[in-house]
Amino acid sequence: MQHPQLSQPCWWLILRDFNDEPYFGKNLKENHNLAYSSSKVLPRVLEMRRRRYFYGLCLTVIFALAIFVTLVADISSRDSAPATAESVASWSQSSFPLEGFTRYTSPFGYRQHPRGGGRRFHYGLDLAAPYGSYIRNWWKGTVVVAEDKGACGSHLTIKSGAWTAVYCHMKGNVVVEADGSRAFVDKEGGILIRVGDTVETGQRIGRVGMTGSTTGPHLHWGLKYDGVWIDPALVLKAGADAMG
Repeated sequence: MQHPQLSQPCWWLILRDFNDEPYFGKNLKENHNLAYSSSKVLPRVLEMRRRRYFYGLCLTVIFALAIFVTLVADISSRDSAPATAESVASWSQSSFPLEGFTRYTSPFGYRQHPRGGGRRFHYGLDLAAPYGSYIRNWWKGTVVVAEDKGACGSHLTIKSGAWTAVYCHMKGNVVVEADGSRAFVDKEGGILIRVGDTVETGQRIGRVGMTGSTTGPHLHWGLKYDGVWIDPALVLKAGADAMG
């Protein structure tokens, strides 16, 4: 059976169909008579089913196209954002977080845990450097955490707008001062940073150590954006690309 061609927009057919005469009689007697007159009832029932099929198909196509156009517009806007002069300038103003860098030792993502064993997610990027190498702040921000306990060892957390950076396994320790404020201290390295301090891009904030859970001297660098962990390697690549 060949489907009828739609000579009008599907939404016009839908509106028109609301004004059609009823497919069946208006009273029981008329319905009874029509039931025995298949030549009158059956064609209209089949036509009704064909129309409903095409109405559903047409609406599905319209919704699918609307979703497709929205997704394309969203992807285009995201792709074009890094190309703006403002964003390129911003990425180029970031700082590589480590002096004396030698190699990347462990990437972001699942890995075999070097000490505890088993497959675990690694929420950061490990950068190796000689023991005592200086660590630099990636982006200007405010120190929100100074701690020297746990697997991260002596570490700082710095908030930079929507970004949060964590620097782990540093030399030094945390001191609670008389007024209750917390300060990260590395006397040999000349580092004294308090919670609440503003640190500049590229400022020295500590040195590579072996505090916490570690098998060798390195910086564990973690990044969050709006509370979601991000692969720091992608951020470093964006900065390198911006610098040309």
